[in-house]
Amino acid sequence: MDALTRSSTQVERCSCADDDLLETQGRPSRAEAMAAVRTLLAWAGDNPDREGLLDTPKRVVDAYGEWFSGYQGDPAKELSRTFEDVQGYDDMVMLRGIDVQSHCEHHMAPFLGKAWVAYMPTGKVVGLSKLARLVEIFAKRLQTQETMTMQVADAIEDHLSAAGVAVLIDAEHQCMSTRGVRHHDVSTITTQFRGVFKTDKVLQQRFMDLVTRK
Repeated sequence: MDALTRSSTQVERCSCADDDLLETQGRPSRAEAMAAVRTLLAWAGDNPDREGLLDTPKRVVDAYGEWFSGYQGDPAKELSRTFEDVQGYDDMVMLRGIDVQSHCEHHMAPFLGKAWVAYMPTGKVVGLSKLARLVEIFAKRLQTQETMTMQVADAIEDHLSAAGVAVLIDAEHQCMSTRGVRHHDVSTITTQFRGVFKTDKVLQQRFMDLVTRK
């Protein structure tokens, strides 16, 4: 019996309840995911049974559970609770420098950076932490930066009925810095302007000035 065949008996087994849940969601079980990691370790040229790698499948699956937890997040739910008692406030609401930790869908390599998100409320606002959580939900999925920028803007526009939305993401992609062209310290910037942020160039510039302000 070779190392890969033995994987089904050596990987840490999840509970039956967890396996049943995964199956109802159409996902492989935790044991199957761990066996797949063993296959990749062997394909890379190492021995999955050596001491240093015995727990690697468990660690990788645990890490994937964190990195891709956004698939279980619901943007609509995060933005569903709003507050109307804002004393007539009708100016920009902006969060600066939200951490972005995502993975490129082409190579599954990380891309890391910051997001700036603003909206113009129309009589109601959402909790500030919900905007950060919204970015996190979309970041913790396999992504392209362009798609994620659109998704954040779409969610705010759709669920807050905002008069305008502005999103800027600045990130460095390790699929570019650690492989391929191997260019380091190159950042990618994507933007999306909706509503008054698109039509009012003064407001758009005000947003950009706040992005670059130290």
